[in-house]
Amino acid sequence: MNKPQPMNYQFLDTPIGRLRLLSNGTHLVAIEFPGRHDENCAATCAGDKVLAQTAEQLRQYFAGQLRVFDLPLAPAGTAFQHAVWNALSAIPWGALRSYADIARAIGRPSAVRAVGAANGRNPLPIVVPCHRVIGSNGSLTGFAGGLEIKQQLLALEGSLEDRQAGLGF
Repeated sequence: MNKPQPMNYQFLDTPIGRLRLLSNGTHLVAIEFPGRHDENCAATCAGDKVLAQTAEQLRQYFAGQLRVFDLPLAPAGTAFQHAVWNALSAIPWGALRSYADIARAIGRPSAVRAVGAANGRNPLPIVVPCHRVIGSNGSLTGFAGGLEIKQQLLALEGSLEDRQAGLGF
């Protein structure tokens, strides 16, 4: 039986609330939204370069100065989930895709619901931009951080204006 790897974490205050960043010491493994983590636990991040790098890149992202993250990532998931998350990572800043678009991108056009489930299990939101996925009819659909946070992220990236202007995705 494998022994669980110790995790380093730190909190980062952002315009969308207090995020918890988790690292195994060499890779970022998760970003947790407000309300999805214990606010009272003490951070154990002294000297974790991955957490420092993540925090800095997220600050730049929220300031509108960073559009592409460059971080060592190690999300836990199935091969299918990794395929979906890789496709999400290819969605450029300010662009939107539907679940059907992602299903086609991974070569599984009939797996739209499974893509939605994998999208919802993305442990690295924002960095792996699951917020850029919307319904085929253009509606904003579920998001682990809540639709309000999804709207804030899309507004930051300017993609809500395109959608409202009828430019679609």
